[in-house]
Amino acid sequence: MRTLPVEPAGAPLPDSPDERPPLIRRTEIVAFALVALLIIVVIGLLYVAKPFFLPIVTAFVVGTMLSPAATYMERWRIPRAVCAVLIVALALAGVGFMVALISVPLIDWTSRLPELGVILRDKLSFFERPMGLWRQLQSAMGGTEPTVPAASQMPQIDWMQPTLEFLSPTLTEFLLFLVTLVLFIASWKDLRRALVMNFGGRDARLRTLRILNEIEQSLGGYLLTVTIINLCYGAATGVICALAGMPNPAGLGALAATLNFIPVIGPIVMFVILTLVGIISMPTMGEGLLAPLGFAVLTFVEGHFITPTIIGRRLELNALAVFIALAFWTWLWGPMGGFLASPLLIVGLVLKEHLVAEDTPQLPGRYD
Repeated sequence: MRTLPVEPAGAPLPDSPDERPPLIRRTEIVAFALVALLIIVVIGLLYVAKPFFLPIVTAFVVGTMLSPAATYMERWRIPRAVCAVLIVALALAGVGFMVALISVPLIDWTSRLPELGVILRDKLSFFERPMGLWRQLQSAMGGTEPTVPAASQMPQIDWMQPTLEFLSPTLTEFLLFLVTLVLFIASWKDLRRALVMNFGGRDARLRTLRILNEIEQSLGGYLLTVTIINLCYGAATGVICALAGMPNPAGLGALAATLNFIPVIGPIVMFVILTLVGIISMPTMGEGLLAPLGFAVLTFVEGHFITPTIIGRRLELNALAVFIALAFWTWLWGPMGGFLASPLLIVGLVLKEHLVAEDTPQLPGRYD
């Protein structure tokens, strides 16, 4: 009895018209699934262990941004440990000054919340007729008639404590960030040297050194440029508020400069704040909207002309990538995650530029 020859596993059938291998192999699917599971586990770990990872990552990012200043101060024969302490102290003094400017009007307005709520309700009373028409339309279409609350009853305001708990880190997190930041700046040169020498080959060492140098230069340039832009942005906002007759223009300008460190979300929040403050504090609705409209024009000019021109193409980031990174890190770590979104995106782009091969295969002509 004659036996048929056994074809090797994976070989195409003799009568198959297609000799091409499958587009996706089983091993590639398994590798993709393992990578996806690893990413999910890492994200879950970062979310659960936020009190530990957030101060550490923030200290690493901010320390990398401030390292060029320590390197510059070393040229004047100042020990690097002293440079680290001086830089962190100056940074904390600047942050404290901004917080002082913001906290004065915030405390004043918080103590007057019931009074301000009544004023806001009176200023927005002209919306009662459109809302009444909308309720009548809902009732005519078969909807249930919503109950109208009493005009004199104000809702209980209990959002201050949850908001402060969300925005303010704990004392332990702040101390962990502060100590890590000082130690990181003081020992960054030794850490970088140890990381480079950890690789055996000459090419790997040179590539690692280039990556670290470019990350340090990019983050340092980003921090310096964005800080100068935001300070000018806050000063311009203060001038707009002063010309519009808004109360405490210095505090509003400081708040605008601080919120502008968080892209997209910061200017939107500031526009809402200026609108509410203008409606409450100004005698007419038109005068109350002057400062928000001027701020909107300033934000448009700053976002579309000034910042792209000053930062240039080297640090210019894709708007969609910035928005996705901002949404992800804000969801993961709150407001500090939003602050870290752009620096972490810059680090990712630098790593991609140096680690991903440039000789990738070209797409077919119909996809060009």
